Amino acid sequence: MALPLKPILSALRHHRLTAMLLTLQVALTCAIVINAGFLLVERIQRITTPSGLVEDELSVVTARGVDESTNAAAQQRTDLAALRALDGVKAAAAIDDGSLPLSSNIDMSGACTSQADLDRAKAARGTEGIAGCISMSIYSGSDGMLETLGLRLRAGRDFTATERGADKITAVIVSRTLAQRLWPGESPVGKQLYGFQGPVPVVGMIDDILSPVLGIGVDDHMVMLTARSRAGISSTYVLRSAPQDRQRVLRAAAVALDKAGPVRLIPEDGQRTYTQIRHDYFQRDTTMLGLLLASSLALLFVTALGIGGLANFWVGQRTRQIGIRRAVGATRRDILRHFQAENFLIVGAGVVLGMLLAYGLNQLLMRQYELDRLPLFYLPIGAALLWALGQLAVLGPALRATRVPPAIATRGG
Repeated sequence: MALPLKPILSALRHHRLTAMLLTLQVALTCAIVINAGFLLVERIQRITTPSGLVEDELSVVTARGVDESTNAAAQQRTDLAALRALDGVKAAAAIDDGSLPLSSNIDMSGACTSQADLDRAKAARGTEGIAGCISMSIYSGSDGMLETLGLRLRAGRDFTATERGADKITAVIVSRTLAQRLWPGESPVGKQLYGFQGPVPVVGMIDDILSPVLGIGVDDHMVMLTARSRAGISSTYVLRSAPQDRQRVLRAAAVALDKAGPVRLIPEDGQRTYTQIRHDYFQRDTTMLGLLLASSLALLFVTALGIGGLANFWVGQRTRQIGIRRAVGATRRDILRHFQAENFLIVGAGVVLGMLLAYGLNQLLMRQYELDRLPLFYLPIGAALLWALGQLAVLGPALRATRVPPAIATRGG
């Protein structure tokens, strides 16, 4: 049996102002919650982005030298031999400038697939808009870097000792995304890149890894490894071990480095697992995620209180009318459906307005903060959430209305 709309609309006309205010509250909540939900999903995706490394097996230790006369290359070889001999260490490598995915220590450069493209990039003072050129993050390190970081070669080979010993970049390994961008549908192995004191051959391709800093205007997976390792009096070493051994390995590494050469500083913040590095990098995102979630839940709670409070007020005002309806044959189910339908119409009007506001708010955020466009499927999801919230919030007052006895219609007042 269809529910008659006339008594519902008549009741809403008698409470026009309160109905409009509740509709506006629902609309604002809908607009904010939809955009907050979109931002939450984006932040979660960002925080959970795989780095491409064997994260739970890596530890990082930094030794800061104080003696400028130290033979850095020889000291690095001594350090690596000592670290690789530690119990539980599967592999170890030195990483230039401590540059790792999500480390914030970034080294960037541009390169092109031909000398003509490179000349155009130089004339334009940048690679933007030049099809054969790209900007990318660069990682460099000692021998054993691929094994230590858990990077898998998809094509080609690792660097040779001769390539690593050269004074300039003599070979590079590219990420899969970089290869697809520069040579779509082709193998990058054997190709040439220009921009490093002459053409440099691509000798291998690895699975994607992240840049040290995300969202800097280029694809986060545009990454290149070089064969040049710049040893200095301060060095950063990455150790690979079983996850449960990382803290023990870090302590043993600090002792081994202390014994392996001249006096060096190994601060507490220079001994970290990669899990800690990732946590520190996303600390602000995690905080923002918590704030967005808390504010969204608080806003939904306040809106639910508003819906439920207004429904309670209306039940109190209409007690005699409800009794009359019960006396002329309305069932408890009819009373329940009346209040639910009334709430559905109010929340529905708010939801329709809220979806328009949500889209407009997203356009504003796109212009002001360079956020992505809101996918349209978020709108019906937000609408369904607000409708469900409205029905739950009104359920208690509606059930109270069903318990009004028909005899109340005969009372005065």
